[in-house]
Amino acid sequence: MAPDLFRNLHHVCIVVRDMTASVRYYESIGVGPWHDFPSLETFRHDLQVPDADAFLKLHYRYANLDNVQLQLCEPAPGNTPQRRFLETQGEGVFHLGFTVPDCDAAESQGLNAGLSVLMHGRKPDGGGFTYFETAHRGAGVTLEVRAAAQ
Repeated sequence: MAPDLFRNLHHVCIVVRDMTASVRYYESIGVGPWHDFPSLETFRHDLQVPDADAFLKLHYRYANLDNVQLQLCEPAPGNTPQRRFLETQGEGVFHLGFTVPDCDAAESQGLNAGLSVLMHGRKPDGGGFTYFETAHRGAGVTLEVRAAAQ
């Protein structure tokens, strides 16, 4: 039986080359207001990514819409999936983020269903994320699960 991980859409994340220009454009068409994303440094103690320093330099902004959060990500130089996406595919939707009650349980369910983990991060309070390698396996995009503190 397939896991029930991807039912509660929280956000759509778009990788962009120039955060300032992208925010300016979205605001010009009525999308906003935009907020700075909290520091990713809180994940450092349990961060499984190709290049932790480059990951921690990802620049995110977000806007809460009526039905979903829109995120923009401008990757810094370095070995991150977001940077590789930008360099190989250009700007566009990098991932869809889904809310789950417990990231560890959701990650286990994904692994048991045959998914592979692309990136994983946890905060000391138990909140966190897991990105699964789904973009080239049929989903067309990376799927992420996220949970607030437990």
